[in-house]
Amino acid sequence: MIKNRDSRNLATVLVISVAAIYLALLFQFNNASKPLLVFAAAPYGVAGAIIALAIMKTSFGFMAFLGIASLIGVIVSHVIVLFDFIEEMHALGEPFEEAVIDAGIIRLRPVMITVGATVLALFPLAMHGGPLWEPLCYAQIGGLSVATFITLLMVPVLYSIFVLDLKVLTWVEATEEAKVSAESLHAPAPAGASPTVAGD
Repeated sequence: MIKNRDSRNLATVLVISVAAIYLALLFQFNNASKPLLVFAAAPYGVAGAIIALAIMKTSFGFMAFLGIASLIGVIVSHVIVLFDFIEEMHALGEPFEEAVIDAGIIRLRPVMITVGATVLALFPLAMHGGPLWEPLCYAQIGGLSVATFITLLMVPVLYSIFVLDLKVLTWVEATEEAKVSAESLHAPAPAGASPTVAGD
């Protein structure tokens, strides 16, 4: 009876946390659809965490729940960075298709380095941390491994569907001045040119 009550309390805390994150994203994006895209990779991360716990034959307790809760925060932060990059390219005048593709390609390396370092750092604690830390580490290792690829592959696809097919999000083409600014930003520097120093 006590175990069932604790499980319900944990589920209630998780629902409240997700609702609070949604409200924060709603105020940030000023759009009700974008927070749903941010959460698109979260279920896959949770599934990866549960699969990792099952493979390692680790029970689901408070520490595993804590690992999944923190995992959702990491996934949300990765998706927000991806969206910010797309919006930045939009402001610079890139077409929609190029902005989405560039976001997935350019953000691939830093995200993989960050996640790889986190997963590698969790392995020693998972192997020698004992019953207290094992559930948290395995949940984060499995969840990050799955959610990273979903974030970089599926989220841009869903963003494209929301813009091009469902028309839920609008993409206004930039002005000619913004396009010129984007082209100058991506243009290679002339050979032998010295970098400009602020104040010169």
